[in-house]
Amino acid sequence: MKLRHLLVAVLLAANVITAIGVVHARHDYRQLYIDLTRLERARDELNIDFGRLQLEQATWAMSNRVDQVARERLGMRFPETAEIVVVRP
Repeated sequence: MKLRHLLVAVLLAANVITAIGVVHARHDYRQLYIDLTRLERARDELNIDFGRLQLEQATWAMSNRVDQVARERLGMRFPETAEIVVVRP
């Protein structure tokens, strides 16, 4: 009879320890899932920002934009025909 009580006690303890392990594993899983969701949201926001920056870079790099800035800020202009000198070796 004592062996049976001992076996039941051991099995009960094993069952409780296993249940605690399952609860702990599920808690870890939920925390990792929350972290994954947060990181995916951050990745999506960074992708949106990257797209905006690419568009802005394309806008600033357009040749007519460069021409406009050169004329307005730097006072640059195309030379007149009389101002062009051809240098031959």
